[in-house]
Amino acid sequence: QVQLVESGGGLVQAGGSLSLSCAASGRTFSNYAMGWFRQAPGKEREFVATISTGGLITSYADSVKGRFTISRNNAKNTVYLQMNSLKPEDTAVYYCAAARYGTSASAASYDYWGQGTQVTVSS
Repeated sequence: QVQLVESGGGLVQAGGSLSLSCAASGRTFSNYAMGWFRQAPGKEREFVATISTGGLITSYADSVKGRFTISRNNAKNTVYLQMNSLKPEDTAVYYCAAARYGTSASAASYDYWGQGTQVTVSS
């Protein structure tokens, strides 16, 4: 089992920045690729970013490319999502997730999920 706890969400004005963290506990964090997803009210959960076990490979949704950065610190069992130039359409609950078999943009590839943290961007 891997337990994931997100933090760092909040309310920010458009154009601002937020940094999300996801702390992992349980099994060896460095064995898992990590991902961030988000879900806005009335919409399906969507892929945001993913990072490989060693942090060398990253991938982003087109909607956040150039604005968001995913990173990880395996010594601290933590994955981060730095969000810049935020837009109202970025408003959602953000979830981190752990995947045993590599990076993926598909939610079905992830084995463990956090409870989510709310990000609200005002216009």
